[in-house]
Amino acid sequence: MATENVSVLFKVYCLSVMTLVAATYTVTLRYTRTVLTKMYFATTAVCITEVIKLILSLGMLIRDTGSLSRTLSTLQEHILRSPKEMLKLSVPSLVYAVQNNMAFVALSNLDAAVYQVTYQLKIPSTALCTVFMLNRSLSKVQWVSVFMLCAGVSLVQWKPVETTKVQIEQNPLLGFVALAIAVLCSGFAGVYFEKVLKSSETSLWVRNIQMYISGIVVTAFGVLVNDGAQVMEKGFFFGYTHWVWFVVLLASLGGLYTSVVVKYTDNIMKGFSAAAAIVISTVASMLLFGLQITPTFVSGAILVCIAIYCYGLPKQNTMTIQQTVTEKSKLPLEDM
Repeated sequence: MATENVSVLFKVYCLSVMTLVAATYTVTLRYTRTVLTKMYFATTAVCITEVIKLILSLGMLIRDTGSLSRTLSTLQEHILRSPKEMLKLSVPSLVYAVQNNMAFVALSNLDAAVYQVTYQLKIPSTALCTVFMLNRSLSKVQWVSVFMLCAGVSLVQWKPVETTKVQIEQNPLLGFVALAIAVLCSGFAGVYFEKVLKSSETSLWVRNIQMYISGIVVTAFGVLVNDGAQVMEKGFFFGYTHWVWFVVLLASLGGLYTSVVVKYTDNIMKGFSAAAAIVISTVASMLLFGLQITPTFVSGAILVCIAIYCYGLPKQNTMTIQQTVTEKSKLPLEDM
């Protein structure tokens, strides 16, 4: 019983933190990309995020091993002596780097609430990747929820919501294209990382370190290619304020909790977290950015939340319900 209580408390804790981080990150990032007049380089923010995630993962590994010497021995075995494993984890690093940069582009051109709801298309993207990459099957309820989700997102975009003016010119088409790329990257990278993570007994934090080392290399290259000249002229931390650093910290925590969720939690938790984050970010957008919520947007958002909940229902339970109904239909009339 104690183990069950700890498990429930751990899931509630993860749910609360994930919801808070996701909602706060979306609104804060939106604020730094549209309200602040001194624009920072998104590529440097993504790079620094990878560095912070690496430092935090190293700290967690030291805690688990119990000593610095054991940590160094573990790193030597899994980093220096395992080039194939490093190469394997460089794949999600590259994809996540693209996803994070696309998130900056999307939130620079879309309202936070529209972004948050539309970004839930990562669920059908992840579902398809799961079916093809992990050879898993989805229940009928889950597939119905996928189409329900798409319908909800369509309602959200049917009549764009009106917002107050921001400091930069926005391009909604560019925002949605960037968001579509981020959705595809999220599905592929998440399932790929899950496959690598659960196919061996290697520590979660070791896997994170392998991925974040590759991530730093990839994102640093992105800084050089995209903003190299301007970074050399204005400086790596040009435009950084306490709000920008807050965004970087939130992105780092979100990345770590994503890896924890992949390994230890389930779809119900992620579903509730995503739905709650939508509500929180929408309310925050109303207060901060003057977002006007239309009936179409509300109905679409509600449909998305229902779809997320239904998709997160345990497959075993839905199959049991279907089997029970089938068995009852076969009983004689006098037994019913």
